[in-house]
Amino acid sequence: MRRFRRLLGFLKPYRLTLLASGVAAFAAAALDGFTLALLIPFLRLLFESTTSLPDVPTVAEKLLAIITGDLVDTGDRFSALRNVVILVLATMAVKNAALFTADYLGTAIRERVARDLRTTLHGHLHDLGLGYFQRAKTGQLVSRAVADADQATGIVSSALVATLQNMVLLAVYLFILISLSWQLSLLTIALAPLIVLVLRPILLGLRSRIRVALDDRGELTAVMSESIEGARLVKAHAAEGYERRRFGQAANRYLHGVLRARRLAALASPLSETLGAAVILLLLLGSWRAGPEGLRPEVFVTFVVISLRLLRPVKFLSQFPALAEHSLAAADRVFEIVDLPADDVDPPGARPFPGFHHAIEFRDVWFAYEPGRWVLQGVNLRIERGEVVAIVGPSGAGKSTLADMLARFVEPQRGEVLIDGVPVTAYARRSLRRVMGIVSQHTVIFNDTVRANIAYGEESGASLEALQAAARAANAHEFISRLPQGYDTVLGERGMRLSGGERQRIAIARALLRDPPIVILDEATSSLDPTSERLVQEAIGRLLVNRTVLVIAHRLTTFAKADLIVVLDGGRLVERGDHNQLIRAGGLYQKLQMG
Repeated sequence: MRRFRRLLGFLKPYRLTLLASGVAAFAAAALDGFTLALLIPFLRLLFESTTSLPDVPTVAEKLLAIITGDLVDTGDRFSALRNVVILVLATMAVKNAALFTADYLGTAIRERVARDLRTTLHGHLHDLGLGYFQRAKTGQLVSRAVADADQATGIVSSALVATLQNMVLLAVYLFILISLSWQLSLLTIALAPLIVLVLRPILLGLRSRIRVALDDRGELTAVMSESIEGARLVKAHAAEGYERRRFGQAANRYLHGVLRARRLAALASPLSETLGAAVILLLLLGSWRAGPEGLRPEVFVTFVVISLRLLRPVKFLSQFPALAEHSLAAADRVFEIVDLPADDVDPPGARPFPGFHHAIEFRDVWFAYEPGRWVLQGVNLRIERGEVVAIVGPSGAGKSTLADMLARFVEPQRGEVLIDGVPVTAYARRSLRRVMGIVSQHTVIFNDTVRANIAYGEESGASLEALQAAARAANAHEFISRLPQGYDTVLGERGMRLSGGERQRIAIARALLRDPPIVILDEATSSLDPTSERLVQEAIGRLLVNRTVLVIAHRLTTFAKADLIVVLDGGRLVERGDHNQLIRAGGLYQKLQMG
């Protein structure tokens, strides 16, 4: 119930639209019942010579007489029949217009609520730390943001309007049936609880199966996403057959999960329809036993027609709990992420970063991704403004983690990071990151133009001249000019149209355009061929001018001229000095260079 109330909260901005949709649905249902009730005078006029009411009219006939007035009691059979036909056609036209309005507004609400749910989820994802994204699967996140958000809103939008409409239809039909014959209507009402009792055990097992099926769908999306992103690796290892089998297994799991859930959900419809048919048979039996004096022919035909129409709202309402279970199971998966604590947001007292003037200091910092497994252990490091400091060490020594602390992608469990003597935790994260340019080994290129990829984020309004100047400094202008549309060329998903060196130069141009006082280079020249590495090194050389730089690299050419080189091993800072000093010391640094 709490989840349902939470979903209803997303309807608040659209209360008036929902009210209009509900009014239209109510009007459509009421007019539908009125149209069916007009069968009584229509049949009487069609088969009898008199237009007046019988001696003992039913309640429904009395109400019709009040509503229609002299239209069906003109004294002339043919003019009265014409009036009834016109009245039926006019009522049906208005009913269908109301039905269209209700359906359209219900769909509009659904899509807007789905959009709001997606934007809430997407916005919250950006408030989560990088640690979450290292654990989560991209396919699962995409599945929850797109498919689950759509499914979750079904219960509080168009389905809610459809439910209201069918409830009104049910009420109108029952009212007309009771007004025609309360004795026979009791048979219908008496069997209603039976439908609920039959469906209850089905619904109890439905939610868990739906949740499993949704998880399997997320896994299927994840496998698809991974195989597309790793297309080069798949082909390099001739693993196409393996990937087909892996995707086939995931697809089969999802198929079986859906079928198990649908098997239960599908039982609701035939069971409710069978019970509804039983109602009709009992009604016919009751009408037959009532004899000729029981119901007049036109009333009896109208009663049977409305009884048959009663099956539709009963069938929909009997299926609604299954629809609700689907929506609530999908909502569980969305809210599971939305409810995660936001660990990349600032406390109310965080202040804007005033600028970098003197030094960066790592003071006795410790960090562990898992309890007890320290990645950094008591690291002390001071970087003066304008210095280029290189961090080296074997894989897993904690180099990238140390750099991530400066940008507050991770926070030390012990110790602190300071800039100009003030802990970085005192500053708003985004204002701190604005003064940093980060170029990593895994360059992110968006499926957008070259211009948009260089002028990303707050630099999106930069002039073409500024973009070109940054691209020239990054040795990127020449190859960009050769692209089909130059700076307006769309680079494709993950920049697949570019080589590794070209992607790196786009990233360096992006950093140069920001003109940051602090630069972090995280193995920015790894995995490049010699020609690309030379061009990237030249671009990096321009990026380093008059900036404070933290370099993580494993090639000598990247950090041989650094002002300070520090060596990490097992999370501890074991050596420091310049290149020549560390070579002469004959320690780990020398071994790394020789290796």
